[in-house]
Amino acid sequence: MPKIKLTQFSHGGGCGCKISPAILAGILDNTPLRIMPPELLVGTETSDDAAVYQLNAEQAIIATTDFFTPIVDDPRDFGRIAAANALSDIYAMGGRPIFALAVVGMPLDKLPLEVIREILAGGDEICVRAGIPIAGGHSIDVVEPIYGLVGIGIVHPRHVKRNSGARNGDLLILGKPLGIGILSAALKKGLLSAEGYAQMIALTTKINTPGAALAALEGVHAMTDVTGFGLAGHLLEICRGSKLHAQLEFARLPLIAEAVKLAREGIATGASARNWSGYGHNVSLPAVSSEWQQKLLTDPQTSGGLLVACAPECADKVLAEFRDEGFQPALIGELTSELPGPAKITVS
Repeated sequence: MPKIKLTQFSHGGGCGCKISPAILAGILDNTPLRIMPPELLVGTETSDDAAVYQLNAEQAIIATTDFFTPIVDDPRDFGRIAAANALSDIYAMGGRPIFALAVVGMPLDKLPLEVIREILAGGDEICVRAGIPIAGGHSIDVVEPIYGLVGIGIVHPRHVKRNSGARNGDLLILGKPLGIGILSAALKKGLLSAEGYAQMIALTTKINTPGAALAALEGVHAMTDVTGFGLAGHLLEICRGSKLHAQLEFARLPLIAEAVKLAREGIATGASARNWSGYGHNVSLPAVSSEWQQKLLTDPQTSGGLLVACAPECADKVLAEFRDEGFQPALIGELTSELPGPAKITVS
């Protein structure tokens, strides 16, 4: 197969190429969902991970889509990462996927067909691991390579986990370590070690399968997955939807060691700065905090971990569920009652 650097074709990679929170809010402002059937359990109200439509008393359909430009140069790895990231939204809603459709955009004059086939094979590999078929899709000829999935899942209506269901006193548990965006920025600069790349691939291709079992736990009140807006951005969505504030302990955050080293050296994605510009006024950092800590809080995660809000008495069960499926979760903070003004995150 020809040696092609996929990242040379993309201006941004993975979830780092998401539109910034501030710009997205401006785009979506004053564009309400005008048709609201009662069966639509989750729509656009609180920027949740997927739409959910109830079919009957026992079943609801989850529908989502996610696609992006290359975050790595290896085509099969790119396909695997994009597919795992796309399916994550289904698990974050508490469901399990049942099939997917491929979203494919490729510069046919620049990429050999063998490379494109490898990208699609990587996506298929993840779907096989998830136990679902890729049942169709759509493809176009574009300037930048784009790949992802439309994911269709199923969930019991009682187990749907919105980002707006958190309660005062809930503990916050994160399923994967932070720093994927920083690793990807280092990769493009030729500064990422072989060990760092291997860890990046292992984390981004690990499917968030605990979501369905977590949703069935009575004490789990809200879930989301941490992706392009970073931990702070997606936690703020939980806070706003649930009308609560959050307190994080930075020392408890699970961090990729090489990402910390790189962040201290000034490596970060452009998306990290855009994220802070969009919501930094709602995040209170300690006076002694450093810029590298801010970068990790706002670092865009591609195929990041599940963020769970649960009752304190349920925390051990949540941690055990993650660990049973090979994750290394961390208890990172808690949610507190609303104070006057907009939702905020306080970091200690």
